[in-house]
Amino acid sequence: MDDAVQAVIDRVGAAAARHDAAQADRRDRWRVLEPDAGRFLWFLAQATGARGIVEVGTSRGVSTLWLADAARATGGRVTSFDTDAAAQRDAAANLAEAGLAEQVDLRLGDGGAGLAELDDGAVDLLFLDAERTEYPSWWPHPVRVLRPGGVLVADNALSHPDEIAPLERLLRRDLRAVTTIPVGKGELVAVAGERAV
Repeated sequence: MDDAVQAVIDRVGAAAARHDAAQADRRDRWRVLEPDAGRFLWFLAQATGARGIVEVGTSRGVSTLWLADAARATGGRVTSFDTDAAAQRDAAANLAEAGLAEQVDLRLGDGGAGLAELDDGAVDLLFLDAERTEYPSWWPHPVRVLRPGGVLVADNALSHPDEIAPLERLLRRDLRAVTTIPVGKGELVAVAGERAV
C-alpha cells in the first residue's frame, strides 16, 4: 500500500467516524469500509490479478481507494457506481489527492442498472456495498458479469445477516464456492465457476 494512499484512507476514515457518530439515521452516515476489510479487498484484488474491478457503493471512496491501489498494481481499472452525487464528488477529490484518479471511472447511477449494462464475463472482482436488500432484484447480472474464476464480495455479511441472506442463497445456488470472511462487518465471498448464470 502506497503511503500517500494510506494517509488519505486514514484521514477519510477518521472524518467518517466523527461524521457518523453524529447521525441518528443510518442513511445519513458515510458508512466507509473498515480498514481490515479494505486490506482484505486490496489483497484479494492483487492475489487474483483482477483488472476489471467493479464496485457498487462508492460512498466517500475509502473502498475505492483500496481497490484502485490494487488496480494500479495489476494494471487494472475500477468502475464505481453510486447514486449520491455529493459522495462521488468527495470520492473524486480523495482519489485525486491519493494520485489514483486515473485508475477509477466514477459513475453516478444505480448499481443494478450499471451491472445490467456490462458485458458477460467482463468483471474479475465485483464488490457490493450498497443497499443490501436490492441485490436480489439485480439478478442475474451480479453473476453474469463475472468471468470464470471471478470473485464477488458483499460487505455487511455479519453485521446485517438477515439482509444479506437472500443474496447468499442466490450465490450458493449459482456459484461454486461461497463463504464469509470475518473481517470488518463480514465479507461474503463467492467464486464464479466455469459457467456463470
